[in-house]
Amino acid sequence: MQRKYILPLFFLIQIIFLKIIRFFPETVEHFYSNGIYVFISKFSRIVLGIIPFSVGDCIYFILILFALKWFWTKRKSWKQEWKNNLLTILSVLSIFYFFFHILWALNYYREPLFEKMNIERDYTDADLLVFTKKLIAKTNAIQSQITKNDSLKVVFPYSQNQDFEMNQNGYKNISKEYVFFTYSHLSIKKSLFSLPLTYMGFGGYLNPFTNEAQVNYLGPMYSFPMTANHEMAHQMGYASESECNFIGFMSSIKNDNPYVQYSGYSIALRYCLGNWQVRNEKILDQLLKTVNPGILKNYKESHDFWKQYETPIETGFHVFYDRFLKINQQKDGMDSYSKFVNLMVNYYKEREF
Repeated sequence: MQRKYILPLFFLIQIIFLKIIRFFPETVEHFYSNGIYVFISKFSRIVLGIIPFSVGDCIYFILILFALKWFWTKRKSWKQEWKNNLLTILSVLSIFYFFFHILWALNYYREPLFEKMNIERDYTDADLLVFTKKLIAKTNAIQSQITKNDSLKVVFPYSQNQDFEMNQNGYKNISKEYVFFTYSHLSIKKSLFSLPLTYMGFGGYLNPFTNEAQVNYLGPMYSFPMTANHEMAHQMGYASESECNFIGFMSSIKNDNPYVQYSGYSIALRYCLGNWQVRNEKILDQLLKTVNPGILKNYKESHDFWKQYETPIETGFHVFYDRFLKINQQKDGMDSYSKFVNLMVNYYKEREF
């Protein structure tokens, strides 16, 4: 076999392998997520965590430039050499696909958190209503504690780098009960691509190749701690967006700092209210009357921020990412972000915050 066919063939083998491994989540959980990945991720974070800027963003930028240069160079001879060019593209994709999965993405195939923590999957409207009211009471209390006035929005008084440091406290607290939520070796960065991320409608992402958690530094600060905690959950090997929202929520509300707690409670409440908007708008209106005006001002702050960056780019990228998630074991696609309400409602049925 000619060498130029080896990597494209390997690409096909990888796809077949992933189709099979999805039926063995316990194996992935044991040998990869709690085995190989632990060493890979810690090594990456130890090496790159001390660097103050995003190495992963720099690598992406360089690779994009190389790709653009390659396509520009090949533009005139594309028709004549289409076969070789296609094999080159498949070879590059094969390499990226391999490292994407071996360095992080095999976590898409691990055991679901529902099973790991023995949490039920479904809930009733009555369950959601009880939980939402409990969440409103707690969010109101934290907001009043911080502002001393229920009509004032919460203004985050710390820098983003200070928040990165503070977030470790929440993970330390939840790991006392669940050792598999232990976080070590901080490697979280303000993304150099924050403006493009904003136009795409995203608060952050994990670089799977460098294991750096990237956070969009342009958005409202009241939601920043929860977003950072979400990305830190990805670093620990949780690929599901709903699971990372749930873990991010738990680590936020278990933090000793009330501002970080508020970030977790207020974001979770916004998701619950969003569920009621779909389920029953009459109940939503009744619930909104019980939410402190200051909290609603934070929500408006967030809405106004994202509204000014709305473009067809965001819609197009969300369609692409929705498809990406569905290919990678998240059948709900972009809706999987809000599926963490299932985890919250059922986990806190018998527990207090």
